[in-house]
Amino acid sequence: MTAEYRVSMANPKLKSPPQGMNVITRRKAAAVKTAYSPAEREEIFRRFSVQRPEPRGELEHTNPFTLVVAVALSAQATDAGVNKATRALFKVADTPQKMLDLGEDKLRDYIKTIGLYRNKAKNVIALSQMLVDDFAGKVPETREELVRLPGVGRKTANVVLSMAFGQATMAVDTHIFRIANRIRLAPGKTPDEVEARLMKVVPKHYLYHAHHWLILHGRYTCKARRPECERCVIADICKSPEKSSDVPAALVELPPQAIGEAVE
Repeated sequence: MTAEYRVSMANPKLKSPPQGMNVITRRKAAAVKTAYSPAEREEIFRRFSVQRPEPRGELEHTNPFTLVVAVALSAQATDAGVNKATRALFKVADTPQKMLDLGEDKLRDYIKTIGLYRNKAKNVIALSQMLVDDFAGKVPETREELVRLPGVGRKTANVVLSMAFGQATMAVDTHIFRIANRIRLAPGKTPDEVEARLMKVVPKHYLYHAHHWLILHGRYTCKARRPECERCVIADICKSPEKSSDVPAALVELPPQAIGEAVE
């Protein structure tokens, strides 16, 4: 049997292996890119959990299908704006077949206050048709199947998997992408990169609610134009070069969310 010669990539000064020996290289596992220690990450999400014990998405829906539609419609639109349009829509079309029966023209009338409504209407009708044809009218429960639906990308699929089927996912929207980079929690150049890093840096026992905590933190506190650091419960831990305060806000549970009245 041929002998093996093990080489650590962390020690390049090792001599060359004897002739005839196999070389097995071992690379160090890549460090997770974050500015926070495990203890700091634990404390960040502990505080979020105290502030919002049961965070929820702010898109109104009645079942997995209406959730898919609502999230697809929310691209480049506010949750509040989508909710105003879908309240009447979902009363008449809350299943794929009912949406097909409604038709694209009438659907456009319901959602015309939403940006890009013409293209979104086409996608909603197309995804409803695929659900009827390929999935017996039921929303699939895997990411691979969900992203096959017209107008459904990875972010939408992750939201549906989390909110409809109870899976721990990280749906990286504009708020999470901004937060992850701004506070250096999981910096990345693309949403997919940020998602992969957040899935590694968020403590496992907080992962299920983490994307809602980050979205809500970005929407109401760490805002795009000016972060309101004086209202931030993690101001003392935060490593953002933009922060204006090191004093954390009082850690108290916030009032229940008013779903459907979100302010963007």
